Amino acid sequence: MCTVTQSYVHGSSCEPLLGQTVGLTLEKTVYRHRESLALVSRHQNIRWTWDELQTEVDTFAAGLVAMGLQPGDRVGIWSTNCAEWVITQFATAKAGLILVNINPAYRLSELEYALNRVGVKALITAEAFKSSRYLDMIRELAPELRTATPGELRSKRLPALQSVIVIGADPHKGCFSFEDIEGLATASHLAMLNVIKSRLQFDDPINIQFTSGTTGSPKPATLTHHNIVNNAYFVGRGMRLTEEDVLCVPVPMYHCFGMVLGVLAATVHGSTIVLPSPVFKAQSVLEAVEEEKCTALHGVPTMFIAALEEPDFDRYDLCSLRTGVMAGAPCPVELMKEVSERMHLSEITIGYGMTETSPVTFQTSIDDSFERRVATVGSVMPHTEAKVVDESGRVAPPGVSGELLTRGYCVMQCYWDDPVNTAESIDAGGWMHTGDIATIDGSGYGRIVGRIKDMVIRGGENLFPREIEEFLYRHPKIEEVEVFGVPDAKYGEELCAWILLAHGESATEEEIRAFCDGQIAYHKIPRYIRFVDRFPMTATGKVQKFKMRDTMVRELGASGAPCGVNEAMHAM
Repeated sequence: MCTVTQSYVHGSSCEPLLGQTVGLTLEKTVYRHRESLALVSRHQNIRWTWDELQTEVDTFAAGLVAMGLQPGDRVGIWSTNCAEWVITQFATAKAGLILVNINPAYRLSELEYALNRVGVKALITAEAFKSSRYLDMIRELAPELRTATPGELRSKRLPALQSVIVIGADPHKGCFSFEDIEGLATASHLAMLNVIKSRLQFDDPINIQFTSGTTGSPKPATLTHHNIVNNAYFVGRGMRLTEEDVLCVPVPMYHCFGMVLGVLAATVHGSTIVLPSPVFKAQSVLEAVEEEKCTALHGVPTMFIAALEEPDFDRYDLCSLRTGVMAGAPCPVELMKEVSERMHLSEITIGYGMTETSPVTFQTSIDDSFERRVATVGSVMPHTEAKVVDESGRVAPPGVSGELLTRGYCVMQCYWDDPVNTAESIDAGGWMHTGDIATIDGSGYGRIVGRIKDMVIRGGENLFPREIEEFLYRHPKIEEVEVFGVPDAKYGEELCAWILLAHGESATEEEIRAFCDGQIAYHKIPRYIRFVDRFPMTATGKVQKFKMRDTMVRELGASGAPCGVNEAMHAM
């Protein structure tokens, strides 16, 4: 690798970008591996070859055409992981429809916002999952559904929505069942589908994913075939996926992680896709890996932690595992060691990116040293540029922190129907402003220091929670930790740490501070320390620090006291 003389890197590659649609990607894999196992949905007892999957996809896509849906119409899906999700992903792409991924954790106001924000015309939904009564919530927003003819909904609160399709075969008033749709297709609709496919361009928008909303209202990132097909290909190539691999996908498909790095990456490389359960369950993942002989496993750090902490973990045979992607949150050093050794994931990679970049822009290589795999997020992806800039927008020297910007095929087309926010995020040069504080070292490896919005300014000092978290992870009793800022009358902001201790351990605030004393600067030692049982998280496993901050603001405001602070330490 060439020496980097400034914080700018370009992922050169002898492999060209793929100029193909999502539908063509599936068809090419079917042509090469027709009789190979494509999809295993264990909780549904489904095992389809690539040929069988394509038949399901084409029939459903033709059914969508028969419903009168036109290329460019938005079709939402509101469901946990299942075979129908995979069918919908490919069927909408083949029909030129824009798939809108809706978080299964959404409730009424969030659902109403998402459907209306992008004008969803048809919604594919689960009936229910555990306490989430999806169909009941839709009826509450659109009571007109109870008396509507399927496909002819006219709702006051959801004016764009015309059709509701319920996953399963059971009939529901005003709704199609998922199985009804394939029955709508005739030979003429299949012919129409072929015409539509022939007209699709790989730069057409094909997917809308709402940003997770950890720091504000979700925004609809609009992605193209070109965005996600190529990101799936190069991430899979980084894992060295082949048709011999079996990829376990416990991460949610409504997010880029499951849909792009999971289903689509496996598809473009001909690997088998395994869905272990509707939502993440550590035991189901371990069972799936053992019984399906999975060679690859995706997850956020909390998922790997949960798997390792399963009471019967040692009885599972995980020797088939080789690779995967860990992303979505920082990976502590000790966790990486355990994952590599106890789960046999010696070639696991770390990925970094965001929904707006399809998602991955940096990835570690399976050939990288252990130190680089835990201390960095790897190198910039092929055909992608990245730079770190200072507050004036000038490229920083190597190793100097600043905002990370990325550019290339992976950058989203726009925020749907929102030129103002789009222009604020993508500048005139085509650079996506990530909002992350990063460094790029002299060898071109990136390191995420924190987020601009997460940065804590204490008495004029810029503090980055990620740095403090990495130090606290060294404490043998600490399982997980999250550091963030809270308002302070004297310093503007003070640091707060929420700590999840390892099983069976106990600790005091004084013990944690003593561990920090003399090891990190005094102003980096959290003033407030809380021991908690869990962190508030999104459905994809991302910690919601703004909720922690809100909790602490209420607590500190109510108590009017510093809650066990070592005042002498902060008087300097």
